[in-house]
Amino acid sequence: MDLQAVRTFVAVTEAGGFHKAAADLSVTQQAVSKRIATLEQTLGVRLFTRAPRGAGLTIDGRAFLPHARELLRAAERASASVSPGRRPLRVDVIASRTAQSSLMRGFHGAHPEIVLDVMMLVSMDTAVTALLSGELDATFRAVAAPGRPLPDGIESVRVLDEPLQLLTGPAHALADAPSVTLAGLVGHRVWMPGIAPGTEWGAYYDDLVAEFGLTIEATGPNFGSDALLDTIADTPALATFMGERSRLIWPAGHGLRRIPVTGPTPVYPHSLLWHRDNPHPALTALRTHLAATTAGHDAAGTWVPDWALPR
Repeated sequence: MDLQAVRTFVAVTEAGGFHKAAADLSVTQQAVSKRIATLEQTLGVRLFTRAPRGAGLTIDGRAFLPHARELLRAAERASASVSPGRRPLRVDVIASRTAQSSLMRGFHGAHPEIVLDVMMLVSMDTAVTALLSGELDATFRAVAAPGRPLPDGIESVRVLDEPLQLLTGPAHALADAPSVTLAGLVGHRVWMPGIAPGTEWGAYYDDLVAEFGLTIEATGPNFGSDALLDTIADTPALATFMGERSRLIWPAGHGLRRIPVTGPTPVYPHSLLWHRDNPHPALTALRTHLAATTAGHDAAGTWVPDWALPR
């Protein structure tokens, strides 16, 4: 059904005639008559009786009027739901206890008036596809891993270099060290069952191993962070890497240690990705907030893969 014709029908009803409705709608009387005729043809009934002193509703016109008004209200609600700034800003943070989630909590604290829809998409391909389709406004990723260029239209900006820390149990040989160098980790077993081949974090750790001769094992099923922490706490021969801003929780009895890594400090390069044609005004607010509240990248004494952008 033509909403323009429905809107014209309501205007004629409220104006009491075609001439006044035409003036209210800033169209010709002929255009009003044509729209009403089209609507009557669509419905198969007459909506008005024409008289020298104006137009009156027929019995069918009176029956149709409340539904016509509801149609127009529904159209207004539908338009408002997707107008820039009216719908929630949809952002992918990958997981709930990561640095990305921490960044979004900071943004929400600074801009509580912006409604957020926080998503957790593990796959970069899924997230980028959602950006291209408009189902997602922004995602946090590491770019650009070898062989994974960003599609046309996708923009990115590096927003955070997150230092890695070594996580050990209380009986690990390095548990009491105030810090550890990458060279000092050679020969120690680092266990990270969450590394998935073909992911950007998989490419990151592959390069870390190749650059510094580390031993990172991704064996065994990934039962999640709780199982990882239980195993690290109970196995003196194993350690794992954790981002400085990761906020995992474990029982006090685990006695886990978070140890800074130096010489150089490996940092994970978090970037914000979005579609350049996305008009959501809150997206600009998010980028401005991140630029103002996160430190710079490529600081002295840090390491990132050569493919991390920008250099």
